[in-house]
Amino acid sequence: MKKVWFAIVSALILTGLWVTAPSHQVSAASSSQYYKIGMEAGYAPFNWTQNSSKHGAVRIQGSKLWANGYDVQMGKKIARALGKKPIVVKTKWDGLLPSLTSGKIDAIIAGMSPTPARRKSIDFSNTYYASKLTIVVRKDSKYAHATKLSDFKGAKLTAQLSTYHYTAIKQIKGVKRQSAMDDFPAMRVALESGTIDGYVSEIPEGITAEHANNKLTYIHFAKNKGFKTDASDTDLAIGLRKQDPNEAKINQVLAGISTKERNHMMTQAVKDQPVTNSSGNWFTNILKQYGAMLLRGTGMTLLLALIGTLVGFIIGLLVGIVRTIPRAKKARPAGLDGYHQLAVIRLH
Repeated sequence: MKKVWFAIVSALILTGLWVTAPSHQVSAASSSQYYKIGMEAGYAPFNWTQNSSKHGAVRIQGSKLWANGYDVQMGKKIARALGKKPIVVKTKWDGLLPSLTSGKIDAIIAGMSPTPARRKSIDFSNTYYASKLTIVVRKDSKYAHATKLSDFKGAKLTAQLSTYHYTAIKQIKGVKRQSAMDDFPAMRVALESGTIDGYVSEIPEGITAEHANNKLTYIHFAKNKGFKTDASDTDLAIGLRKQDPNEAKINQVLAGISTKERNHMMTQAVKDQPVTNSSGNWFTNILKQYGAMLLRGTGMTLLLALIGTLVGFIIGLLVGIVRTIPRAKKARPAGLDGYHQLAVIRLH
């Protein structure tokens, strides 16, 4: 029985390692060759996830997927100047700062603004992109022809969680600020379904939303009628650990990239993003863009369910067998029946 249980436990451990071990993981020995860039890979045209290396995409660590976009192309330039290979570490927005300070990533290139609050925990490079805020709305809504913030009085607006976009909504008097959301795909779905009237984003994301869904558009505010922002909010910079030795080199690289080249990089990113070539409703676009990933996830879920069922069956069967094995009873002294045993006990 000990050998059987040892075999089962060993199989479970090996199965767990096989299932959880990611493919294409950067080994500890070769990690020094890579410049690990943290981003959501879900904020087009700054960064997104795709299924191939098309248009100069960069591999996402621990997966068979790739990342591309303005941030990715900027990251490639930085990595090349540092003599390393770029690799993207796909990370949720709220996890970017902890990942950087813990050493999991080398830099944050994710459309992040260098706010005073963030500067308390990390440093930032010089600006690599200057952006402006807009509001994405449905084309058939009463807000589609808005030209100033006051036009959104009474509107239900939201923005991404933990961003200055969400704070900026307070500038609109009488607005109904909704709960912040995790990402832009979720906000687009909420907007199309009518749950919200619009969401705040940067203009490149507004262009993306308009290309991704012909039912959406973004607002072109009249001069001095839009959001009032600070350079620390609209200017995007690369997040670095405190006293990063590469900061001067990174700023040198950024200084060598002209405004014309940066605009070209953004135009190319808008052109290359997967959703710009899609049509139809948002659900169909999601299936086209992420269908392969959904199928892989479904297959892995079914595999885990099958393994769990088989292992549970084997363990249950063995436990059942062990419990049904007859146990030997203690033998009574030969020649004594129940009456004589009782007499012997009384004599003692």
